[in-house]
Amino acid sequence: MRARKWLSGASATALLTAGVVIGTASSASATPTGCSAQVSGLTASSYCSGGTGEHRVHVLQKHFLPDVGPILILGPWTPVGSTSSTNITPHTIVNVWVTTRG
Repeated sequence: MRARKWLSGASATALLTAGVVIGTASSASATPTGCSAQVSGLTASSYCSGGTGEHRVHVLQKHFLPDVGPILILGPWTPVGSTSSTNITPHTIVNVWVTTRG
């Protein structure tokens, strides 16, 4: 009787684990691909050429007054194949990157 109970518990655990792995793989394959970011003048933009989901550009700038702290500017979420762009300040750019969600 104990062996049967253990076997059914082990089977349920294996099924649950397989479901989690499959669920994770399908959501990972939906993320945008071929993404890049660029800055031109006072505009930052990002573009993703493949996959599905959305992306947006992030810009981290350093204010000329150190006490003010960093400036984080985010573009809007846009679908793959569209450009996410935002205006930025004339301060020093520390980093520019793309965030994706799928």
